Amino acid sequence: MSTAFRPRGAAFLDRDGTIIRDMSYIARPEDVHLLPGAAQAIRELNRAGIPVIVVTNQSGIARGLLTVADYDAVRAEMERQLAAEGGRIDASYFCPHHPDFRGPCECRKPGTLMYRQAAAEHGLDLEASHYIGDRWRDVAPALALGGQGILVPSAATPDEERVRAQREASVAQSLSDAVSRALAAKR
Repeated sequence: MSTAFRPRGAAFLDRDGTIIRDMSYIARPEDVHLLPGAAQAIRELNRAGIPVIVVTNQSGIARGLLTVADYDAVRAEMERQLAAEGGRIDASYFCPHHPDFRGPCECRKPGTLMYRQAAAEHGLDLEASHYIGDRWRDVAPALALGGQGILVPSAATPDEERVRAQREASVAQSLSDAVSRALAAKR
């Protein structure tokens, strides 16, 4: 008996302020610091077979504050630190644009291009996915694509974004809390 290919949901995670400390335009690997519990939360997603996809705006590239090579070095260091604690990122997508420097684009969050690209490249079901981050732009794609948006507030999260997430999505206390919700929804 053959089984048809069935896309699976993913956990789309923001990077800065969700997985690593937000250092504003981080360009140096030595500035990468995992947030408490981030590696454990990602490891739990890995164990459950849920793809972990990082989706991040990196307007510092458009602003000339870092290069794509800098971004890649920071990404590699974050992945190295996660791996040292048993966590794995399955794919990473970044938007190097900013509307003030290049005009609007479809990839800058809350745009959905990076999510649609990840779904096509990895056979993902966007409606069965979770969209997790510390800003409204990280969870808003759930409204356009389906799935569940979960805001994990940080010091950088404006109060109005918290209130909006409480109304239109969900708010978790930590990445671990958000992952627990995602795993409970999978069952």
